Amino acid sequence: MNLLTPEAWKALLSRYSHIVLVANSEAVDFERLRSELPETALYVFFNNVYKVLDEPFAGRAVLVARSGVMGANIVHRREVGDVLRFFAGDDFLGVINLRVSPEENFSEESRFKGAKARHLDLTQMLDDLYPTGKIATSGFAMAFWLADLQLPGKILLAGFSAKRSEKWKVFDVHDWTFEQIFLRLFARMGSISMMGGVDASPYSALAKRFPDVPPIEIAMTAAEVLSERLHNANGQIDRLMSVTKSIRAIENFFRRFKPKTRKERFLEKSKG
Repeated sequence: MNLLTPEAWKALLSRYSHIVLVANSEAVDFERLRSELPETALYVFFNNVYKVLDEPFAGRAVLVARSGVMGANIVHRREVGDVLRFFAGDDFLGVINLRVSPEENFSEESRFKGAKARHLDLTQMLDDLYPTGKIATSGFAMAFWLADLQLPGKILLAGFSAKRSEKWKVFDVHDWTFEQIFLRLFARMGSISMMGGVDASPYSALAKRFPDVPPIEIAMTAAEVLSERLHNANGQIDRLMSVTKSIRAIENFFRRFKPKTRKERFLEKSKG
């Protein structure tokens, strides 16, 4: 495995004026990014880049390939060629095969069809940080790691909205609330910047309107209102669960006849 030391990573990435993490999101504004950032910016893409790219990317780029139990996801899904066709030439830094939990496994460099591959293991780094029972997203893990490297260039997150859309979904295995809180605090500390997907905080207007009210009182009042709204929403969710009980029972019955996926067969074989 091609595992680099923190010093080697810092030397590799310090040549860029900006490190731009591009989320697979409709909130990404490429026209704005390319017009506002210099050519010395490095764009970090994730996994299935055809979600945000319609044509080969002309610029400095690197691809983060997230690992799963069967290795890099784009490898075991046979999508390497579909993804790498968007990158070519000397401006392509290659692939970073990322691992963030003990269950995930790396893929060998030879599986990336000639692309330069480096391996990055953030399992230990995230172990005491991320909420138990959840797995960090690749974008969050990379943002946290890059900030920790203390690079001379600026770290910019593009399109990190954590919002479900008609086109792309968010997965419940990640703690989106924790990540958004963490990243926004990072942004307010100046460790990173965020573009697209995150609006200016509406609560800053409250602080200006009520300058004599301590910030903690504003936060507590906002939390009280949000708690009430969440309680009401949970009541409606419980009602929906009751109404759809028979539908879910039918779905679960037919789900038993669904053929097992390659991943499920792999897990059964590894346990045996």
